[in-house]
Amino acid sequence: MADHEPFRVEVPVHEIEDLQRRLRATRWPEKETVDDWSQGTPLAYLQEVCRTWAEDYDWRDLETRLNTHPQFLAELDGLPIHFLHVRSPHQEARPLILTHGWPGSVVEFLQVIPKLTCPTEHDGTCEDAFHLVVPSLPGFGFSGKPADTGWTVERTARAWSRLMAELGYERYFAQGGDWGSVVTASIGVQDPEHCAGVHVNMPVVGPDPATMDDLSELEKRALAAMKHYQDWDSGYSKQQSTRPQSVGYGLVDSPAGLAGWIVEKFWAWTDCDGHPENALSRTQILDNLSIYWFTRSGASSARLYWESFGKMSRDPVKVPSGCTIFPKEIFQASRRWTEKRFENLVYWNEVDRGGHFAAFEQPDLFAKELRAAFRAMRG
Repeated sequence: MADHEPFRVEVPVHEIEDLQRRLRATRWPEKETVDDWSQGTPLAYLQEVCRTWAEDYDWRDLETRLNTHPQFLAELDGLPIHFLHVRSPHQEARPLILTHGWPGSVVEFLQVIPKLTCPTEHDGTCEDAFHLVVPSLPGFGFSGKPADTGWTVERTARAWSRLMAELGYERYFAQGGDWGSVVTASIGVQDPEHCAGVHVNMPVVGPDPATMDDLSELEKRALAAMKHYQDWDSGYSKQQSTRPQSVGYGLVDSPAGLAGWIVEKFWAWTDCDGHPENALSRTQILDNLSIYWFTRSGASSARLYWESFGKMSRDPVKVPSGCTIFPKEIFQASRRWTEKRFENLVYWNEVDRGGHFAAFEQPDLFAKELRAAFRAMRG
């Protein structure tokens, strides 16, 4: 088992004061010319969020919550990777690595950690317990920022497999959403000798042309959602996959600019009925924004799109797999579409609430789904 450097989050006071100063000095644009979110984050709402961020938000509270859990830095393929490593008190617990995406962070998983490590205290059984490894993606959060090209999702998957080996886990499960789902699928492809199964809440699979004359209602909704995404929601991905450095200057220099870029996704991609704070509290939104701000990761996180968007391997995943479809997920897929890539799909469920940030929005339901999925994989 490799030695990993213990890590604590400790942002200097002067950086917190600098954030507050920048927020108070924001040079705002004029109001949008519509009465909705169709042009982006509305001015009035963003001003409210930034006012709370400057005047009322308590970063130290998030630091305390993060530092409650053991955190480490591991040198993986030449890059320091930040991760939480929370072991269950149950001897029979299974190792599980959880991977976030963009614009997320390890903060998404804080509410599910006790539910998965101590299930008997949260309506589960000891057989449902997991030892959790929760890394920050390369270029995200407190992980290092790649100085060279090549940190694709496949390379990240190999690094995650190595991390699990260094932690002494010979067999483990993997789970992810957004980019985390792509990394997780790649783990299943590349490390079937050690990965006992995967679960994703955003299966990145395309429509099966053979089904176009016999579409289910879910498939019809999925196709409509894909068209809406391409027409109205994909601008961020085109920018980040072609010119991440250009957009990164504003994301790293202006907290209001960072908030405007990310908060819109908490409106568009959550099950929020039109307002992001119906799905996530303002504190949760600011927790996630603050991770990006204090780590200066606006550009480096966007660069993952340049490295991997549209270039991911679609090799078949043969390890036991599970999938939960949340109704407000960006990309949805039917079971038969998903089975074209995930060839050993042993768990499938379509739930009635939740969106793209499943663990963040619906921690109880998310934990319940993971228990059920991995229970199906272990027999």
